[in-house]
This record gives sequence, C-alpha cells and structure tokens, in this order.
Amino acid sequence: MTTVSRHHRRTWARIFVVGLLLWVLSVIVTYATGNPNLLPTLVLLGSFLVPVTFVAWAFERRDSGEITAELVFRTFLVGGVLGVLGASVLEAYLLYPSTWLYLWVGLIEEAVKLIALALLTRGLVVKSMRDGMILGATVGFGFSAFESAGYALTSLFTAHGLSLTDLVTTELLRGLLAPVGHGLWTAILGGLLFAWSTREHFVLSLRLALAFLGVALLHALWDSMSSIALVITLVLTGQVAEYDPRGLVVPPEDVTTVYTVLTWTGEGVIALIGVLWLLVLVRRSRRERRRAPHWTYRIPAARTPAVGRY
Repeated sequence: MTTVSRHHRRTWARIFVVGLLLWVLSVIVTYATGNPNLLPTLVLLGSFLVPVTFVAWAFERRDSGEITAELVFRTFLVGGVLGVLGASVLEAYLLYPSTWLYLWVGLIEEAVKLIALALLTRGLVVKSMRDGMILGATVGFGFSAFESAGYALTSLFTAHGLSLTDLVTTELLRGLLAPVGHGLWTAILGGLLFAWSTREHFVLSLRLALAFLGVALLHALWDSMSSIALVITLVLTGQVAEYDPRGLVVPPEDVTTVYTVLTWTGEGVIALIGVLWLLVLVRRSRRERRRAPHWTYRIPAARTPAVGRY
C-alpha cells in the first residue's frame, strides 16, 4: 500500500481527533463564559462527531467507485432528515401507549430508514452487499446524528433552568452508544437489500423481511431496556416502585446499582448480537454473488436508458 493510500485511510481518525478536541474546547469555553451563543456549536459537534467518524471509516472500505463522497454526504444528510421526519410523522399519528409501543417504534423507524436508503440509491448501477452495508450505515448514522441533536437540545431545558451538565452528559452517552444503534441496524438491512438487487430492480427477499423484523426487535429491546431492567430489579430485590414528581417510575435509591448493571448488561448483549450479525454479513460480502433466494419480490429501482442496454 502506498503512503498516499495509507494516509487516505486514516482520514476517519483525523476527523475524530480534531472533532473531539473542538468539542472539548467548546465545552470548556461554554462553561467558562456562560455564552448561550455557543450552545448550537456544542450540540452539533457532540451529536455529529461519532456518526461522521464512522461514516468516514466505512467510506474507506467501499466496493464500487459509484460510492462517492458526494453520494455519501447526500445519503447521510438527506437520508437522516427524511428518516427523522418520516418517523416523527408516523409515530405522532400511529402510536399510543401500549405494551407493544417500543416494538412499533422499532418497526416504524427501521422502515423509514430503509425506504430513505432505497430512494437515494435507486440509480446505482452496481449494488453489492458491502456497499449496501456502507450506505445503510450512512443513513442510520445520519438519523442518529439528528436524533441525538434533538435529545441534547431537549436535555438542556430543565425545571431549574438551562443545564449545561445534562446536555454534555447526554452527548457523551449517546456518542458512546451511537456505533451500536441506528447505524448498525440499518447497515444490516442495507446489506441484505443490496445483496441480490440489480441496476433495474431492488430484490425484496424473505431473508430481508425476517432481518427487518429481527432488527426492529433489537431496536425495541434497546429502547425498552431501562423499563425491563427496572422490572427485573424490583422482582429480584422485592422493592416497590417509586415515582418522581413527573409521575415517572424510578428505581429506589438503594437498588440503583443493580438497576444500572442490568441496564448496561442488557444493552451490551443487544449490541453484541447486532455486531456479530453484521460481521457474518461482512464475511458473506467477500464471497461471489449468489443466486437470489426462491421467494423474492422485485420493485423497479430506476429507469435504464434504452441506449447501451444489454
């Protein structure tokens, strides 16, 4: 590998280091000056740093020359915005409090991300599993970045006024968890969507449908893990649920350690399942393209000009 090539493949590391330094500097200056004009800078840097870093890392491992920086940027930005807008509209009109609430959230959010991916990549001539994983991760990380910005901004407003500490804590937590969330789940679906798709058609297979349900289930378990951990904690310790002034259930103070361990353990198991699943797809992507499964449904991807068709 040439020096230029090695230098190019370290772009993601430089993005992360420079971005992290700028975020830390923004935190320090905002704390020191109390200047509210710096809050947008802090929110954007903290929310986009990890997603952009992982997209840059994935971009360096693309299969096709069609996966350009312009396409990745468009997929990240437009796909992320379309995803959060679509999910927001559907969740506002379709969701209501129920036992299956988080499962419906998972189904809706994974569906809108997959649709956004298909819309933005329908014109690609070559659709490989690896490129599908890369572009799927790009849409997922775009969704994650905009969603994290919303959570960070919301955490800033408390009953006691603006809380810079809550904002920074939220960004740190979501930054740490970003690699095993939306980007990972949509990478899995993107790889299976592209696995047998062609220039003219997206191939929807039974395997993709089952993967969609599996990813939505992982998503639902991730979102509900704090509630699951709370129930397990109360059962194991024999404690009675407590409520905060807003009427939300919170763990009793003397069992918070058990609750925290159960929450992080559960999320760790979910993350491990997702990572192992993606690694299996990565191994398969290195093999030759195989015949499409028996059960498939083809939808047009893009019109192909008559000239040069074969």
